[in-house]
Amino acid sequence: MKQRSKASAKRRSIVDPALEKPLLHLHAAIDIDSFWKSIQQTINVALPNCFIGLTLQHTPILPRLVRSTQKIRNGFSAITPIETYFAAHPCRRLVLASDVFPDERRLKKSLFYRNFMAPVNGRYAVGLFFWKARRLLSVIVLMRSPKQGAPSQSEMKVIRQLYSQFQIALDRLRALEREHTERVAFQEFLRRVPLPTILLRWNLRLVYQNQAASDFCSVWQRGPEQARLIKTSAPLAPEILDRCRALKKQWEQLSPLNFPESGFKEELIYHPKRRHLRATISLKQISSAGVARPHFLIEFEDLRGVAGLEHEVASARLPHLAQLTTREQELAWLVCDGRSNQEIADEGGLSLETVKKHLHNVFRKLEVSSRGRLMALMF
Repeated sequence: MKQRSKASAKRRSIVDPALEKPLLHLHAAIDIDSFWKSIQQTINVALPNCFIGLTLQHTPILPRLVRSTQKIRNGFSAITPIETYFAAHPCRRLVLASDVFPDERRLKKSLFYRNFMAPVNGRYAVGLFFWKARRLLSVIVLMRSPKQGAPSQSEMKVIRQLYSQFQIALDRLRALEREHTERVAFQEFLRRVPLPTILLRWNLRLVYQNQAASDFCSVWQRGPEQARLIKTSAPLAPEILDRCRALKKQWEQLSPLNFPESGFKEELIYHPKRRHLRATISLKQISSAGVARPHFLIEFEDLRGVAGLEHEVASARLPHLAQLTTREQELAWLVCDGRSNQEIADEGGLSLETVKKHLHNVFRKLEVSSRGRLMALMF
C-alpha cells in the first residue's frame, strides 16, 4: 500500500495532464535545438504567453549558447547585481527579480531592466538556475508583462515541479554530449594511428589508450631497458597528470567574458631526463557541445623519429650534455625540435636576447657552429 501511495504521489507531481506530452518531448531531447523546443512547449502550457530565455554553456571553452522567444539586442550577459546576489546565496535554484531588486525603483533604473526586461515589456521575472558541483550549467528565464502580473503561488508551485524535470533532461543531455565527444575523438584517433594517444575525461579517468601509448608510458616511466623486461602497463606519468590538473584549475578560474578567443594553447611536457620524449596535452570539446565538459587529449612523440625508442639506451645520457646547465639543455632540445629563437622565447617566457645568450653558450660549450651540427651531435 505504501509503495502504491508513493507511486500515486509521484504521478500527481505534475498536476496538469496537458503537460504530459511536452514532458515526453523534453525527456526525448537529443540536442540543444530539441531541448529548447521542448522547454518552450512545456512552459507555454504552464505559463502561457510569457517570455522564455535559455542560456547554456556557462564555460570559457566555447561561446555561450542563447535562445529566446523574443530577440534581445544585447543578448544575455553577466549582471553585477545578480553576481552579487549569488555571492551571498550560492547555487540558489529559483530566483525572482524581486529577490535581487527588492526596491522597484532600483529595478527600473538597473541595466538588467533596461537591457533585458524593458525590450520585451517584462515586469516580473523568474530565473531557474541549474548547477553541477557549484558550476553554473544553464539558466531558464521567464518574464511576464505588468498586465499578466506576477506568478501566483500555484504557478510558482508548478515552476518548482518543472525545475526537477528540466534538471533530469539537462543531465541526460550532458551524458549524450559526453558520449558524442568520445565518439568524435575516437574517429580522430583512427586517423592518427599509430601515434601514441590517450584520452582522459575531465575527472582524469582513462577513456581510451592505444597500444602505442601504453608502450610509450612504460618507456617514459621506467626507461627502455626496464620497459623491455617488465611487460605490465605503466600509469600515466605524475608530471603529465599534474599539468592536466593545472589546466583544470585554469579553466575553472576563467569566466566566459575574459576567456581568450583562441582557447587554451597546447601544453608541451618534456621528460625530465630523456628530453627527446615529449607529451602534448590539449583540451578537446566538440563544436556543438552545450553543457559537456572537455576531455584531455594526450599525444606522445619521440623527437628522434620512429626508431627512437629502440635506440633509447645509447643516447639517453650523452656525456657532452653534462657541460650544459638544465636551462641550456632544454633550449638545445627545442632547437633540435626545429623551433626558432622567437618560438623558444615565447614558449619559455623568456626574452629573445636571453634565448640568444643561452644558445651562444650552448654552441660554445659543445664546439658547434650551426644548428644542423647541434642536431647531429644531440641525436
